[in-house]
Order: sequence, then structure tokens, then C-alpha cells
Amino acid sequence: MPAATPGTPSLLRAMNDRAALELLLTHGPLSRTRIGHLTGLSKPTASQLLARLEAAGLVVATGTDGGRPGPNAQLYALNARAAHVGGLDVTPEGVVAAVADLSGTVVGGFELPYAEGAEAVAQVTAALDGAVAAAGLHRDDLHRLVIATPGAFDPQTGRLRYASHLPGWHSPTLLDELAAALPMPVEYENDVNLAAVAEQRLGAARGHEDFVLLWNEEGLGAALVLGGRLHRGWTGGAGEVGFLPVPGHPLVRQVTRVNSGGYQELAGAQVLPRLAREHGIEVPGAPAAETGTGAPAPGSAAATPGPEVATAVALLRRAAAEPEGPHLDFLRSYATVLATGLASLVAVLDPELVVLSGAVIGAGGDPLRTLLQDELAEIAPSRPRLVAGEVHERPVLRGALESALAATREEVFDTSR
Repeated sequence: MPAATPGTPSLLRAMNDRAALELLLTHGPLSRTRIGHLTGLSKPTASQLLARLEAAGLVVATGTDGGRPGPNAQLYALNARAAHVGGLDVTPEGVVAAVADLSGTVVGGFELPYAEGAEAVAQVTAALDGAVAAAGLHRDDLHRLVIATPGAFDPQTGRLRYASHLPGWHSPTLLDELAAALPMPVEYENDVNLAAVAEQRLGAARGHEDFVLLWNEEGLGAALVLGGRLHRGWTGGAGEVGFLPVPGHPLVRQVTRVNSGGYQELAGAQVLPRLAREHGIEVPGAPAAETGTGAPAPGSAAATPGPEVATAVALLRRAAAEPEGPHLDFLRSYATVLATGLASLVAVLDPELVVLSGAVIGAGGDPLRTLLQDELAEIAPSRPRLVAGEVHERPVLRGALESALAATREEVFDTSR
């Protein structure tokens, strides 16, 4: 169908259709009268609109509005099955996939652990097919797929950068191979960027145009949202803050070869056992390497955190539960090293808000956040508000679904096409 000409009745109908669909998405089932009231449309026009959307498969009649005086009114809802999207979170530990309907409800999921020698295309298709099957769908039923990875695909070369720890994902023909295997439009995005998308759509950053998300889990990373949009940089590497040279740690050279940098070495999860011991705190279990030789890649957002992260989380959670004496000193020491790198971001970007996300930072709770806010005020020129992330259940995967949903709704809700 040709696009509507500006100012024509067909354009006005399309605008009204979109407004009604957005209302149903936001409010849930509504009556014709309520839709007319919220859109300013007359009852006959609202009736025509609903008939048109019902015929197009975008709206379904769903019961009646009981409990009020007078006849029960027919309720209409967005047809959540009008479109489905997929999201994948790819980590060195494996691939987690999910499928969501047009309302954003997750209707299927699948987790595929990493297998030695597994090819990237086989991993993607197997995980996606598992989630699609769990949703009772077929691969062709998906309108769009967003794949989250550590690092970023360089827009100039098409090769994955900043993620040498991700096996099987560095072939120069990988994107072409994935395009040949997948029937739907596919987008690729940095995992921490997608955690920021989740917070912007559903969590702590709603209503904010300029914010930084600081992530600490398998690695340190950041997402930069400026003017409401993700800032990715020329090669897609904006936010790879783990590579930042910072005071307090010797200068790391050949950072792409060693896949680490000063900020990661100073404040990554692997330093927590050492900091704890320095304050006389017993470290549970046997932590993984505590130095740069075993440090995870900066910015990595693992779906299933490894033992190093588990140890860091346990230490911070215990300290946050009793923030006094050695535990308070431990939290303060960690806040200092986190602030050392964060201050550089704040000085350059001057964000309104900093969202703290990832399992490691999250485990420190309000005590760590307060100490970090105080420390940042001492060493940074501006004082953004620091808040805890609110999307706790697989924020990277949720961000992938939200990104896919935004593009799909833009297409499906446009009835002028």
C-alpha cells in the first residue's frame, strides 16, 4: 500500500490508528467510548477505527466492561499475537534466547550452554529455534531479531571488536553467514548498551535524555545515552571504559591484545577478594585469578556469571548487609576505585544521571551507591545523581527485546503502509 500523502484523510486515519494502538499498549483493554475520550474522536469515528484495526488483525474484542451502571461496554485490546520478536544474549558461557509478543510479554525462552568448537551460526540458530519452539512458533514468524554481544561490530569492517574472549565470533564473513541463515531483519548491539535500553524503557532511566549506565559483572563497561540516543562511536566502541588508563594502576599497553585495561584491572570484579583480605575479611570459596592475567574482558555482560563474579557478589552483599567496621572500609575502598574511572566519564559527558547496573555493583546496594556518590563528589567537576538499576531479570536480554519491539511496533502500527 502506498504511503499516505500529508494532509489527506488516509494520513489522518493512520495517525488516529497509531494513537489508538499506543493507548491500548499503554493502558490495556479499553472501550470504544474510552478510546474516543482519550483520542478526542467522535463515537462513529472511534467505531470505524476499531473496525478497521480489528479487520487488520491489530485489535481484538476481549470481553466487556462490567460493574458499571447501564449496558456493559465491549472492550478492545491490542492483538499481542500480531507480531513477535526475538532477542539473544551471547556470552562466552553460551547463548540465552527469548521471544516476545507485540505487547512485550515473553512467550518463549531457551538457554544454550557454550560447547567447545561450536560455530557462531549454529549457536544462534539452535538457541533461537529453542525459544521459538517454546513459544509455539516457527523461525519465520519473527518480525525482527536483536543479538547482544560483548564488544561491537565495527560498522566499517563488519568484524567484532573489543571481545577477543568470545570464541567463534571473529570471522570476517560472520554477518553474511548469519544473514543467510536467518529469515528476519537482524540487528547487532553491544550488551551493555542494551542494558541501558532496558533501563531507559522500563527502569531507572525512564524520562531521562542524558545518562550513563555503568556496568560491572564479568567486566567493566558503560553505555552512553546522549539526547535520548545511544552513542556508539566511530567503531562502535564508545563505552568500553574497562580500557581506560586510570591512576592507581600501572599503564596497560597493547590493550586489545591483552583484552584489558587500567580501569578493568583497578575496579573489575577480580579485585574484590584482594580488597576484602586487605581489610581482614574472609573470602568465601576459592576465587579465580585476582590479577590482570585472569581478568575478564572489559564490558562483558554474562548471562550466567562465573565463580569470580559469584565471589565478588557474595563479598559485597555481606558487606552491604552490615556496613560498619571492616565491611564499611571495604565498601569505601571499592567505591574509591570505581569512582576513579567514573570521574573521567562524568568530566567528559556531564550526564544528568548515572545508572549503576550489573550483578557486582548491584550487590553493594545503597551503602556502596552512597559511598560512590560521595567519592565522586570529591573528584569529579559535576555531580550527577547515582541510582541503582531497576531491571534485574536479564537486563541485556530485556533490552534486546525492547529494541526489537520498538522497531517492530513502528512498522506494525503504521497502517498507511
